[in-house]
Order: sequence, then structure tokens, then C-alpha cells
Amino acid sequence: MFKKILIANRGEIACRVAATARRLAIRTVAVYSDADADAKHVRACDESVYLGGSAPKDSYLRWEKILEAAKATGAEAIHPGYGFLSENEEFAQACADAGLVFIGPPPSAIKDMGLKAESKQLMEKAGVPLVPGYHGADQDPALLQREADRIGYPVLIKASAGGGGKGMRAVDKSEDFAAALASCQREAINSFGDDAVLIEKYVQRPRHIEIQVFGDTHGDCVYLFERDCSVQRRHQKVLEEAPAPGMTAAMRAEMGAAAVAAAKAVNYVGAGTVEFIVEQRDGGAMTFFFMEMNTRLQVEHPVTEAITGLDLVEWQLRVASGEPLPLKQDQLKIHGHAIEARICAENPDNNFLPATGTLQVYRKPAAASFERAPVRIDDGVREGDVISPFYDSMIAKLIVHGATREEALARLDAALAETQIVGLATNVQFLRGVLHTPSFSQAQLDTALIERERAVLFDQEPLGLPLAAAASIARTLVTEAASASNDPFARRDGWRSHGALRRRFDFQFRGADESAVLGYGRDGALNLNVGGVDGPLAVTGLPGGEIEVRFNGERQTVRVHQADETAHVFAARGATRIVAIDRLAHAGEVQSEGGRLTAPMPGKVVSFAVKAGDKVARGQALAVMEAMKMEHTIAAPADGTVEELMFTPGEQVAEGDELLRMAAAA
Repeated sequence: MFKKILIANRGEIACRVAATARRLAIRTVAVYSDADADAKHVRACDESVYLGGSAPKDSYLRWEKILEAAKATGAEAIHPGYGFLSENEEFAQACADAGLVFIGPPPSAIKDMGLKAESKQLMEKAGVPLVPGYHGADQDPALLQREADRIGYPVLIKASAGGGGKGMRAVDKSEDFAAALASCQREAINSFGDDAVLIEKYVQRPRHIEIQVFGDTHGDCVYLFERDCSVQRRHQKVLEEAPAPGMTAAMRAEMGAAAVAAAKAVNYVGAGTVEFIVEQRDGGAMTFFFMEMNTRLQVEHPVTEAITGLDLVEWQLRVASGEPLPLKQDQLKIHGHAIEARICAENPDNNFLPATGTLQVYRKPAAASFERAPVRIDDGVREGDVISPFYDSMIAKLIVHGATREEALARLDAALAETQIVGLATNVQFLRGVLHTPSFSQAQLDTALIERERAVLFDQEPLGLPLAAAASIARTLVTEAASASNDPFARRDGWRSHGALRRRFDFQFRGADESAVLGYGRDGALNLNVGGVDGPLAVTGLPGGEIEVRFNGERQTVRVHQADETAHVFAARGATRIVAIDRLAHAGEVQSEGGRLTAPMPGKVVSFAVKAGDKVARGQALAVMEAMKMEHTIAAPADGTVEELMFTPGEQVAEGDELLRMAAAA
């Protein structure tokens, strides 16, 4: 076994690898960029080496610097994690040439499976089922258009060298193909340095089911069962679970055998994932097709660990050091059910636009721990850390395990309810919404689940104005009580020499101005009138900062985090926020001018689709931005005329920067 390894990655996967290495008494070396100088993964390792600037091309993609760091620190092997250099055959070869062990497959396997078109041809020879499509080397746009028309719409354009949903577009009709192709190619060249694409028939009602495989240097290969990754947004996974609901033993064996055949076709070594598209037919029949092979550890590997009781990183280290696989196929068993939720910095109600900012509050579920607990959380951040635009938007992975799927679902919902994040938009409440949809709760899974359940997933308010206002006021009362003085004229308990005290609170809630009136009785009783509800209010401060609120016939335990004027309210059934308005403080303010279109996040301007003087219609694409490794289209909010472009393509912009000016149509 190795004595020291370098982890050529960042964030939660670097922390994850470091934890297993520590358990095995292997010393670790972290690498970091400017943005990550004080990151959690740096603290998790025994040593650390600076690479360069915050952008990946200036740091985590500089493999020459990484090799130098490994040699300088005496590391014997390099673990690439996932993303960055994990599927870079040149890097894997450079490790070997430098006398270092690459903890992953041989360069030839990465090459064979890294280009999707070539891998399809290999799989066809190996007898693995394929989706109809075009996987050729000729990338002439006119030819690609003809091939798409031949295959029949809808089709899926996919970056040949890609993964993680980047460089991928679904196209419903021929006239949309050219624009989608150009966007895919831009995203592919930015993410992978290669703009080649392939085209496949877009399978209707598809499920995304993948098989975890493991090979060793002694010629053995096994599959560690399947994961269902069908719940996706923007072609990126949101929830993953194992085993796949509805999977029969016969189909599991058939898919497992196909996955092992795929791995053996390229002499695979280490952890890999063979991904299949599964077509669902009437009557429950399912047919599977090879999609791609990821030659690395997957983000969702913890659900496989949960149902097998194994540590896949330990397996990687043992196999890379020359040991045989720890178990044979017939020794592998499934225990219970596991689900993973990806907690991301993004706004689901705004097309999942990535968010940046500081984790002002980051509270994890009380029962969460790292290794093999019923509730596990893998993260690479701490409270106070900044989520920057340079890397992926994922904050953490929340993994639960139960005896049954129903038990795992209940456990995940409870854990998400305890997850409290303030400082930037997240998808936590959206994830809870997905769990409660009929489709997910009843395991009616396919990649269109989120779109199908749109009506109950987006723009939802779980708590409502009365409870939100009551919780905000309750926090004010608890804070005042904690700081109360003996001065009778400073007391806020309703005491008056005559009359009764009434206090007005003004709020903004879901874009509307609201007000609440709190009345104090001479006996100390409280009465609240808000949102058409009038009744007694009772407030009790609890240990640990929680508050019990009794109002409108409900008893709720809430936690309220105040950030400037905004109260972030967390309760068992959901979370919301409400903004206190100080009328005197805002008196005389001038409303911001109209006609300005600003950057919704920090990033780079990729292109403008208009020029000064152009007339545009509401919803028309105006510009394309790139942030967090994804492209985002800025659309016109109304009809109008473009007056001025404020940037040129390629320039970096900050959140709130004015991109262009429009004059509204008369």
C-alpha cells in the first residue's frame, strides 16, 4: 500500500479521498488555487502545494505543476478525483512516465472510452446494445444536420469528449439544430478542449441507469450493482439512488454482464461506471442501450457504498497498488436502499441559474456524519466559505440509507428539513419538493420527471405569509426579551399606565408589500393580525436558538436567521424568507431606472445575439454568458429596441453589471 498520495482535485471529493487515506494511514498532499487557499480540502490533508490562479486552467488543469508537486513532496501516487484531469489520458500517461501511479485506469482505456464516438464503435464490436445515432469523425455542420434529419427528431447532440451534461442539447425539430449545435460546440471546447460531437436518437420516457464496475491488474472485473440517476435538470443529475426501483434480478444480471464486457473490452482497471439509457415500454418492459463509460469514480458513488457496505476509494487504492479485488462477484450483496441528493448553489425558480456568495449560515442535519451512517454528508465547504464562479455549483451531497426505499425517502426528507443555508440561493427546498411528487415517491422515474411535475415544483411557498411573519416577529420578541433592561419605559411587554400597545410591522413577501399588527394585552397576552388571519400569538425561546410559535391553530418550531433586513425562516415543512421594511429608512428613495439588463451572476460574456438598433421581442435571446462551466442565455424581458451593448464577447462581468440597454416598445 502507498505511504503518501497527492490528491489532484478540490472540494468534497478531495476531502472524501483524504478521509479514507487517513483511515488507512496514508499521508496526503493537497493542491490549491488562489480561491482555495484556505479551503476545507487543504486543511483535510497533511501537506499542501499552491498551483496558481483561481480559474481551473491556471491551477487544477496544470498537470505539469501537479507532477512537480508530487515529486517535491515524495508522493508515490496521484488520485485525480472526478472532473478536471480524472479522464485525461495525457495526464495519466505523464504520471506513468514520471514514475508515479495514476489511481485510475490505464491511459489506453481512458482514450478508448473518452471519445464517445469511438467508444460506441468498440461497444458495438463487444456486443453491447447501442442507441441509433451518428458517431463519425466528419464534423461538417451540414453533414451533422443531415444525420440528425435521418435519425429523426427529437435527437440529442453530445460533446464526444464530454460528460456531466456539458456540451449537450436536446433538439426537437430540424430548424433548431444549427443553433443548438453551435452552443454545444462552444461549451465543449471550453470544458474539454474538443468541439467534436455525436448525435443520437432521443429515447422517449428514458431512465438513466448506470452500473458500477471495478477491474484489477490481475484480469478480474466485477459489477457492484446499479444506480438510478434519472432525475435530472439541464442533463445533470439531481437525485441518485441504489438499487434502481423496479429492477429485476434477471435484468440486473444482464446489464451487469454488459457492463463487465464493456470494461473488459478496454482492459479496464480501477473504478468505472458504464451508463445506460433504459427505454420503458407499456406493460413494464425495459430495454437498455449503452450510452457512455465514465473512466473514474462518480459523484454518486456513496449510494453504492451504502448498499454494499464497501469503501470504493479504498478499493481504488488497493487495486492501484497492485492488490487483487477484495471480493468476487458472488460475494457482493445488496443491503437496503440508499438515495443521494446534490445540494447546489442555484435558483431552481430561475432555470437553475447558478448562485455565488458566502455561506453565512451552513447547518447540517444533526445525525449526519461521514462514514456509513444512516445520514451521511460529503462536502468541501464550511460556514463562512465563499461559493465562487470558478468551480462547480455543488455545495454538498446528502446521502441516506434505509432498510426500504420508503424508509430512505422519509430519512432524506427529514435530513433536508434540517439543512439550513443562508447567503445564497440553493435547491434544498426544491429537492424536498421532488421527493413529495407522485412521480418520485411512487418510483415513476424518467429523465422528464422534473418537467412533468413542474406545476408542483416551481414558484412554491411552503410556509405562507402568516407563519413567515409570525416567525419573524417571534424572533424580534425573543431578541428584545434577551436584551431587556429594568427601565419600565423600555419594556415591550405591553405594560401601559393606560391603553394598550399596538405595533405595526411592514414586510415584503414574495414581491408584495404586506403589514402585520401586533397587539399587547395588559396581561401580557399577544394578538397578531396578518394576511387575513387574526388570533393569539404565543412565543417561546428554546435551547439552541429555536423558537416555538403558536399562531393560527398551529404549533411550529422554527429557526430564524437574520441577514440584514431579511429573515430566513426554517420549519419542518419548509423554508422561506421575509424582508422587514423600514418605511422611514426607505422614504425618498428613487426607483432604479428601467431598460437595464444586468448580469445575474459573475461570469464571461460569450456572445451577443443582437446589436444596437435591433428591435427585439419578449423572450428573444439577447446574450449568452458562461459561469460555473455552463452557458446561460439572457432573454429580453419585454418588447423593445436595443440601444447599446456595454461589453464585448470574452469580457468578464460581475453580478449586477449592465450588459446592454433597451428602450421599451411604445
